Amino acid sequence: MAHRFGKAYRLLTTEEFSSVFALRKQRSRSFLAVLQSENNALGHARLGLVVGKKAAKRANKRNYMKRVIREWFRLHRQELPAKDFVVRVRVMFGRGQYHEVCQQLAELMLPRKCR
Repeated sequence: MAHRFGKAYRLLTTEEFSSVFALRKQRSRSFLAVLQSENNALGHARLGLVVGKKAAKRANKRNYMKRVIREWFRLHRQELPAKDFVVRVRVMFGRGQYHEVCQQLAELMLPRKCR
């Protein structure tokens, strides 16, 4: 049960997403861009995803990308600082780039000492 991805770990409302976008503290790599804002009140990290049709036209490809990011977040949630993260997919990736995407997520979201 410790590795579940419940609602407490998600950004759900427009206001929650807007507060992260308002700060514009962004880091990016070839496949992903990560925006983040402090979230000390909750004491744990939360994730929001943006995968637009510009990145991939087909819904099944967008869903695959979201699954990969959610799974990485779920497995590394304990190592992440108490921040709200919005991950935006910049370019479509598939199964062949899985490890590269996971490496980019680690570079963008984990503190340097945890990598």
